[in-house]
Amino acid sequence: MSREVLMLVDALALEKNVNTGVVFSALEAALASATKKLFDKDVDIRVSINRESGEHETFRRWRIVPNESGLQQPDQEILLFEALEQDVNAQLDGYIEELIPSIEFGRIGAQAAKQVILQKVRDAEREQILNDFLERGEKIISGLIKRLEKGNLVVESGRVEALLRRDQLIPKENFRIGDRVRAYITKVDRAARGAQIELSRTTSEFLIKLFELEVPEIEQGLLEIKSAARDPGIRAKIAVVAYDKRIDPIGTCVGIRGSRVQAVRNELAGENIDIVLWSVDPAQFVIGALSPATVQSIVVDEEKHAMDVVVDENELAIAIGRSGQNVRLASELTGWQINIMTPDESDEKRSQEHSVLRNLFIERLDLDEEVADILIDEGFTSLEEIAYVPLNEMLEIEAFDEDTVRELRNRARDALMTMAIENEEKVENASPDLTSLNGIDGNLLATLAKHQIYTREELAELAVDELVEITGLKEESAKALIMKAREHWFQ
Repeated sequence: MSREVLMLVDALALEKNVNTGVVFSALEAALASATKKLFDKDVDIRVSINRESGEHETFRRWRIVPNESGLQQPDQEILLFEALEQDVNAQLDGYIEELIPSIEFGRIGAQAAKQVILQKVRDAEREQILNDFLERGEKIISGLIKRLEKGNLVVESGRVEALLRRDQLIPKENFRIGDRVRAYITKVDRAARGAQIELSRTTSEFLIKLFELEVPEIEQGLLEIKSAARDPGIRAKIAVVAYDKRIDPIGTCVGIRGSRVQAVRNELAGENIDIVLWSVDPAQFVIGALSPATVQSIVVDEEKHAMDVVVDENELAIAIGRSGQNVRLASELTGWQINIMTPDESDEKRSQEHSVLRNLFIERLDLDEEVADILIDEGFTSLEEIAYVPLNEMLEIEAFDEDTVRELRNRARDALMTMAIENEEKVENASPDLTSLNGIDGNLLATLAKHQIYTREELAELAVDELVEITGLKEESAKALIMKAREHWFQ
């Protein structure tokens, strides 16, 4: 019978163009499945077929688990101390095996064995097709729409099938069976029963790859697209940089008479594309990203990773764009939060900040307005700066002598100490449901306490932009924290 097993394995491997090891594994699984049916218990069986002779052995096995965990599946597990009594080399997550009588291949229902083997072979064949495709390193699939599944499109490219979900199509796009379509590979799920590759036509990476196909200078390393942002089917922005001074990066991407950018637009249902220069200077990058608006001035807040951008009144609509599109795309492109404002709004904000800072210095350092204004005019924006900036820098202020500087530094340090004690007292007032919330630390508790937020419910009632303004958290982090605080609302 062993000779027949070897012949069967060779025949199936040749027919399905897979390795003989795959067929052996399938046959072992079929024999193990049949052997399990001889037991009343849910046992774990392993079958080993000798690849040379075709003879096979059958083992019942138990997985080794920690002593303290107990047996969750007594028919398939053994505690470590018991395993060590049988084998001194036993290790956690290993197995203790016992040789049991093997059933003959002929006693297995022929149809059941064939089904297991063919399924394993089909899986291996499918895996091989997928591996062959992925080895080519392609990021974009071009194929025909084979069928519809629940409103989603199944795209066939060669022998590979991929899924293009409805929400990954550019708005107002309509494809029919038999149409050719291109899309970007976003995910490969080898465990999926259907199409294992997922596609998108809305992701920014698709836009970047389309430009790489149209602009050979990118492949040559002379040009690079640093980032991209899209409002699919309507408008997009890409940031480019040239590594060869002889190249105009924007003109190169546009192409002769706009041929290159037009080819990309045609693929993206007429999506308008702004090409801007990338800059290592964040402020300069933001100025370019807000094009075609003209920027008057920028104030950068490194701590909040935000910029206040001032534009003229008649440029305001252009800078913001329809429904905030221009500033939103510019923010996504640069990675900075961008706040657009007019000169009057900027002056008002600066005046308010000046007033708040002046009051802080007057109240905490016991100063008069004149001294507080001098500190602000010299660029001091916090008590920490006054307390710990190098002494020689403060001595350069003409209005202050050395005694005044030392007194200011001492007062600032005393004020910081007092505020730290006050914050600790406020944190102690916070409710346990807030302090135990995942993502809340001591600094965040102190910040929330400053704004009279002491309970989980009070945090949950905040809007995302309110929490961002209070704490300086990034929008995504603030949103996640608020949703965590609201979880009990939905339970």
